[in-house]
Amino acid sequence: MKEFEIFHDIEELDNESKYLIHKAKEAASHAYAPYSKFHVGAAVILDDGTLVTGSNQENASYPLCICAERVVLYTAATQYPEKKIMKMAVVAHRKNHKELSPATCCGACRQVMSEFEVRQNKSFEVIMLKSKNEWLKCVSAESLLPYVFKRNNLHE
Repeated sequence: MKEFEIFHDIEELDNESKYLIHKAKEAASHAYAPYSKFHVGAAVILDDGTLVTGSNQENASYPLCICAERVVLYTAATQYPEKKIMKMAVVAHRKNHKELSPATCCGACRQVMSEFEVRQNKSFEVIMLKSKNEWLKCVSAESLLPYVFKRNNLHE
């Protein structure tokens, strides 16, 4: 697989990816987004098949908000510290809309995702809706953030 693949229909994706997208949509329904009204859900599947989901959580003090991607990663690390993340799906929609909105991971989440790949010494796939009817499937989180800041940068 190339670093990125584009799929023009969700039905072109493998069954596991479609399942994760479905679970991420369910997670988005638990978002707390009274300010942006942008509900984001994320789902990961672990190496033993365990599913973990998360949603964005906002705060009136915007810097205290947390994205769905970080919620799901930190939850997985806390609840299943010995298990590896194999794949992540991220979806979003506007409040009171069922149709998904294109949304790719922010830079902060990409940095955290890349650190998780380093922590587990294994990359994981990432699936997102890049634009209307264009699903982006990435071979790794690091491919989303070239030249990522890593631990060894602190020691050089």
